[in-house]
Amino acid sequence: MRQIFLDTETTGLDPSQGHRVIEIAAVEVINRRLTNNHFHVYLNPDREIDIGAQQIHGISTEFLQDKPRFPDIADEFLKFIAGGELIIHNAPFDVGFLNAELGLGNRGKLEECCATIIDTLKIAKEMRPGQRNNLDALCRAFGVDNSSRTLHGALLDAELLADVYLAMTRGQESLMMEIAETPRVASAEPAAPRAQALVVIHADEAELRAHEEYLAGLSKSGGALWAQLGAE
Repeated sequence: MRQIFLDTETTGLDPSQGHRVIEIAAVEVINRRLTNNHFHVYLNPDREIDIGAQQIHGISTEFLQDKPRFPDIADEFLKFIAGGELIIHNAPFDVGFLNAELGLGNRGKLEECCATIIDTLKIAKEMRPGQRNNLDALCRAFGVDNSSRTLHGALLDAELLADVYLAMTRGQESLMMEIAETPRVASAEPAAPRAQALVVIHADEAELRAHEEYLAGLSKSGGALWAQLGAE
């Protein structure tokens, strides 16, 4: 199974207000193993970055001036995620921004490029109702080292998300392994008894004579039941 852990950074909170994607990171995991294969790019949004957003990710407008624009990297990005299972924390946010970027170039929607999209925020809320479920909280809850995360950054956050997701779903993997490795249990119904040949041992002449004499003695004493029945 090919999974792609994806994160973006943006100029603001709402693509419908003209905000743009300024960083994309996608980290590849195959069969629950990081492959060290990833896609990462900074983008020139052709607009200013909101102060609030810049305080979160630390990316400045000046830093992005010489970076490519989304149409320049769109084909490479779509090729990287093609057919994979996209795993995103708070997926509606990132999917909304990426679909807005794709829409500017009439390139369809993100959902058309990948097998499925999984929202880890939704999973975390189901597992930990009433608790904080941002990426930092999940790192603490599942023992993932996030000490290098002083600011939001798409590549680091995608890598941390991969570690968190693998920890969150480790029980499912163990269960599947146990099912695969458990030997077949014998039927609870008892096995049918095997037919055994009966061995008949016949009395010899001496034993037959002794038996007749014993019966005769019983008859004389009146203790032989069959003698009484035969007389009726």
